[in-house]
Amino acid sequence: MKGLELAKEFYQTYGETMLREQFPEWQDKIAVGLVGSGSECFGFDDVISQDHDFEPGFCLFLPDESVIDRRVAFQLERAYAKLPKTFSGFARQSLGPVGGNRHGVIRFSDFYLEKVGSPDGNLTTGQWLSLPSYALAEATNGEIFRDDSGEFSAIRKSLLEMPEEIRRKRIAGNLLLMAQSGQYNYNRCLSHGETGAAQLAAIEFVKSAMQVVFLLNRSYMPYYKWSFRALRALPKFSELADTLEFLLTTENTGELQETKYLVIEDVASMIISELQEQEMTKAICGDLEKHAYSVNDSIADADLRNLSIFAAV
Repeated sequence: MKGLELAKEFYQTYGETMLREQFPEWQDKIAVGLVGSGSECFGFDDVISQDHDFEPGFCLFLPDESVIDRRVAFQLERAYAKLPKTFSGFARQSLGPVGGNRHGVIRFSDFYLEKVGSPDGNLTTGQWLSLPSYALAEATNGEIFRDDSGEFSAIRKSLLEMPEEIRRKRIAGNLLLMAQSGQYNYNRCLSHGETGAAQLAAIEFVKSAMQVVFLLNRSYMPYYKWSFRALRALPKFSELADTLEFLLTTENTGELQETKYLVIEDVASMIISELQEQEMTKAICGDLEKHAYSVNDSIADADLRNLSIFAAV
């Protein structure tokens, strides 16, 4: 059973009753779900994932103390800790009465402060530029089973909607990295006999290409070990997962060198076509560097546009 499914069934079986019977006056102010760190929050967990941090558990997200004070929060922690110790063949972890960091009672503000550095999800331009995509992914993944007030879900929605000019700045920087590593330095390193450096160039190309692909899908790339799983589930460019894996896992000798360079150019061409489809570039060529600067030039905010093109990577 997947962790997200397990969490939802555990909540529906025991959590709903607990809130309805023990906290009737507070239940409409509490958001319930499974969000945050862990493969189960992305739906990527499997049998191997169950060797650590896997249990029947869910999150009870609370607004600030002016709405639900410490006394009620403590009572909720105690009630959550008293829920059955096993469910559907899985044992709950031996944790303190607060239910641990991933499950149990968590303040809205604590959750979002930990994930994105803002207790209410309102991010400055600097935070939008510097936050790694995996942090934004962890703040917006999983599923909310209940949120009567809509407050917690509203913060999630605001974080999912990356400002367009920030998206363009991130895309521009990663396009330039793709150009430097893949279209220029890959073959150049091999010409110098530096096969290790060439493979590093291929790796940098793949990493930047994946960032661009997720941004073109208006999605966030998760932590690297789940990035290919997430890529295969995207609406656009899911077919690139195998292509990019080929660049990472093959040698840089003989005919493979030429093949890999042609693959790099094919990936570049596909991304350029999508940039044009989304009206993000005015460049008419196959050079990713020119498209990088064209995307950057499309940013209306002069202060943001004039920052280093790498300001968001």
